[in-house]
Parts: sequence; structure tokens; C-alpha cells
Amino acid sequence: MSAATTRSRTARTPAPDRLCAEAVDLARAAAEEAASPGVVGEHVSLVSEGDRVVTHFFECKEPGYRGWRWAVTVTRASRAKNITLDETVLLPGSDALLAPEWVPWSERLRPGDMGPGDLLPTEAEDLRLEPGYTGEDEPPPNSVESEEAELSEDLADLVDTEDAELTTRPATTSRGSIGSIADELGMRRARVLSRYGLHVAADRWEEAFGAKTPMAQAAPAACDSCAFLVPLAGSLKQAFGVCANEFAPADGRVVSLSYGCGGHSEAAVMPKPPKPAPHALDTLQVDEYPLRPARDSGSVPVEADASPEDLGHS
Repeated sequence: MSAATTRSRTARTPAPDRLCAEAVDLARAAAEEAASPGVVGEHVSLVSEGDRVVTHFFECKEPGYRGWRWAVTVTRASRAKNITLDETVLLPGSDALLAPEWVPWSERLRPGDMGPGDLLPTEAEDLRLEPGYTGEDEPPPNSVESEEAELSEDLADLVDTEDAELTTRPATTSRGSIGSIADELGMRRARVLSRYGLHVAADRWEEAFGAKTPMAQAAPAACDSCAFLVPLAGSLKQAFGVCANEFAPADGRVVSLSYGCGGHSEAAVMPKPPKPAPHALDTLQVDEYPLRPARDSGSVPVEADASPEDLGHS
């Protein structure tokens, strides 16, 4: 059993060839030729890649390549003593500093990354979208819509013939056609949100401003009873709205009806200040105000008036 195990291990990982293992100087010279001067460090180890094939590893001193190693593979032909160079490459070690794994741009993009002038393309088979009304459906032949369309085309050709300076003219749809009605209603879009797109958006809004957020857990009431809630249209109005409170944390955001914050319109209504009583003015009675006080109104006893001579007056 021991001999069989030894033979199987030897077949899987052959021992390094002696002449190839001793060719350290040849491998170093090849690494220094491929690298910049002074960046090839000490000999680290060697690995047997096969029969008479050995890879020598040298330390890399290049700034920014911590833990990387120069790998030089040498070999020799059967029954030959001359060592030949196979390849030289820079490989990361077990503790090498590596760049993060490459991720496609569509998966790297995050909310808020787009700036002015940026374009965000959507895939042709985007699961969030589904075909809308594109106007490709032609009206049935000999119908009123088709006759009006032919008449408008004839008038357009006449205008092109008479007015040579008119080079561009916006495309119009015949009045009464499905396309014109769709334009008036704002429904002529190539693609619209699918059910999957609606569910994805609803999950995202519920996670950001939903009932399970810490703000909603501490709120005195939910948004469905707040006066600052602007309801949405369509099927989303049953669960979401837009906050219109400039002091709320979700101002201008789509919030769940079960969300809430301290800015609820009925959370704390300030009482009205009391109005002072009106000034009472009695206009039916006239108060008399004498120019001189009465003689008997003071504390000085009443005496007879002295003559002017006694006071020194003439």
C-alpha cells in the first residue's frame, strides 16, 4: 500500500528536475529583462509544473504590487542538458493586493451617479418595461381615418412642390386617428412600465420610506391621514403618495401610505393665541372734570378769603 501510494503521488506531482531547479540565474536574468531595473527581488520558491518543467518565483518590489511575484518557467528537452526559457509573467501571490472583481457598468450604477449630459441606455428586453402604443397599427382600408391620412399626404406633397424653401416639417397624425388621440392623452410611448417594473419600484420605495423604517416606527400617525400627502395616479395611488412638507425628511419623495414622520399635519396642532377683550368706551355718559378742585375735597381746613391788602397786594 505504501509503495502504491508513493507511485501515485509521484505521478501527480513529479519531483522538480535538478537541472531546471538549479537554473536560478537564468530565470532571474529573464525576469530582469522583462521587468524594470531593480524591481526583481529575492528568489522565493520553485514549483514543478511537469516533467523537466520548473517555475521559479521571485519577489516583486514594484510599488503598488505588494505580494506579487515574478514567475519564470524553464524547461529542457529529454536527455538534454541545455535549459531553455518558457515564459516570464507577473503573478499575484496568496497575500497580493488585487483590484476588485470587474462588474458591468449596468450593475455598478447607483442612484445619484448620473450627472448633466449623461445617458442611461436600457436593454431591449428590459423586464421592467413592456411595449406601449407605437402607432404602427394602420387604420383599416377605405375608412375615414385612411382617407384623411391620404388627403393630408396629398396636401403635404403639394406644399413641397409650391414651397421649395420648406425643408423640414414636423410629422403630424391625421385628426381622429388613434395616433392623434394617443398624442392628446399623452399615451403615445414606445414602452411603458410592466407589472414587474411596478413591483420593483414599489419594493424600492417601501424599503426607503415604508412602515418598517425607524422614522415611521416613531411617528405619531401615518401618511394616509396627513394633509401634506399628494396621492399618485393609477394603481400606485392605493399604496403610495408624494410628500409635500418641506420640513419633512421625505419632502418630494414617493412615500408609502403607512409611512410617517414628526411633520404630520395633525401631530401637534398649535392652539390659537387668545384675543384680548375689546376696549370698553362708554359714550352715553359725559364725565365732568372741573378746572379747580373743590374747597372741601382736600385736607386743608376751609378759611375765609383774606383781603388783598393783607397779602400785600394793591
